[in-house]
Amino acid sequence: MATGYLLHLGATVNCLHGGTAQPMTTDPRVKVGGQPISVQTSQYVIAGCSLAASSTVFCANGTWVKAALRVKAGAVPVVLQDSQAVCTASGTGLQVISTQTRVKGE
Repeated sequence: MATGYLLHLGATVNCLHGGTAQPMTTDPRVKVGGQPISVQTSQYVIAGCSLAASSTVFCANGTWVKAALRVKAGAVPVVLQDSQAVCTASGTGLQVISTQTRVKGE
């Protein structure tokens, strides 16, 4: 079960190869610290994956596969700091480096 702080637009998320991941969409109705939160359907676009320099298989975007069980926004589970994602095309995950520290979910 995922638990932890909710991810918001200002959270720092990277692919496992150091690329920066940013959400393409967020839930505009729910905000934490004045910034919209990420939900499980939020796709993340990745820039700067170190695999891109040496391979045709690198992290291009990330999709959340495990999110909150109890907390939802617009009937969609919210993304928590220990939620799990898979990157296309590398198949590796995303790592949450930092997020807000006021609102927790489960």
